[in-house]
Amino acid sequence: MTLAVRVPEELSARVPAEQRGPGRARDDVRLLVSRGAEPAHHAFRELPCLLRAGDLLVVNTSPTLAAAVNGRIAHARVAVHFSTRGDAAHGGTGRWAVELRDPDGRGTTRARAGGPAGTEVRLPGGVRLTLEEPLSPGSGRLWWARAAGGAGAAGRGGPDVPGLLREHGRPIRYSYTERDQPLSVYQTVFALPSADGAGSAEMPSAARPFTAGLVAELVSRGVQFAPVALHTGVASAEVHEPPYPEWFSVPAASARLIEAVRAGGGRVIAVGTTAVRAVESAAGPDGVVRAREGWTDLVVTPGRGVRVVDGLLTGLHEPEASHLLMLEAVAGRAAVDRGYEEALRWRYLWHEFGDVHLLLPQEGPAKGAHTEHCSSNRL
Repeated sequence: MTLAVRVPEELSARVPAEQRGPGRARDDVRLLVSRGAEPAHHAFRELPCLLRAGDLLVVNTSPTLAAAVNGRIAHARVAVHFSTRGDAAHGGTGRWAVELRDPDGRGTTRARAGGPAGTEVRLPGGVRLTLEEPLSPGSGRLWWARAAGGAGAAGRGGPDVPGLLREHGRPIRYSYTERDQPLSVYQTVFALPSADGAGSAEMPSAARPFTAGLVAELVSRGVQFAPVALHTGVASAEVHEPPYPEWFSVPAASARLIEAVRAGGGRVIAVGTTAVRAVESAAGPDGVVRAREGWTDLVVTPGRGVRVVDGLLTGLHEPEASHLLMLEAVAGRAAVDRGYEEALRWRYLWHEFGDVHLLLPQEGPAKGAHTEHCSSNRL
């Protein structure tokens, strides 16, 4: 799916909401709500009165890594974006999928051809990174690379890459942003540390506007939360490649909660495309969600459809982004087209620091839902 629209450059969110003026907070963004093909405008803080008791929000707990590190190939400066941590199925835990980028002189980077195999990148602390093979045949952007050297590497199966990222890394930053930000800006309220140091190269950004206070209000209104994890890799900023395999986990408690909510008539609403990919990967052919973890290569399309998710809270995606196929699978083409027309008309902000879009089934709110204080068309 490709939308026949162009997003003006000035609609890119250049800084987080809380930095746009005095008294602003993370949840001070706009919320476009699409029920079927009928869009309405709200403030994100009104989310509690747009949901109802018995609804379930599926949230991604993957922490964001400081995944960008400066390095050198011979005398040339490069930026290394650490994307995905390997395991036994991918040549051992000493391997990471990485993307090499060229510094652009403005604090961000531009695309660089990957490879060839055997290329060595020198990193801080004496760590060396050797490119071994492309992540997938025909793709030269992401490569499996093996790290070696560095203090304390001997006898531990290679250097401590998560430690390297903590000490020398910074969050991946794209050219539409105004300046570097601390890692805390890229963590969501749901992020939990991973025992092995794994995490997401890019923030699961649909959850960014949530605050502890908003979560508490949702819980007080009977909305429940199901934590899952999916470690996102480095997106293709230039050519919008489809998703590649990523590691996910749906715990047994979350699987049981999802099934209980479905049995009770509640709606399962994913917070972000990553949560959709995780929970749909844990659903069997019978549509039942069971505890599962591992690698998923699932690409959600209108042809495949969704088995579990009733609604989706997500950011605004570029017209060429493969994620739009997932939105269409959840809500239908008419809802996506109409929603994006409204977002452009009312100058919503795009990208990870921007506004958000809630896609819900066309059914009206159930009797007793908390909608009485939630007025639409607020901008």
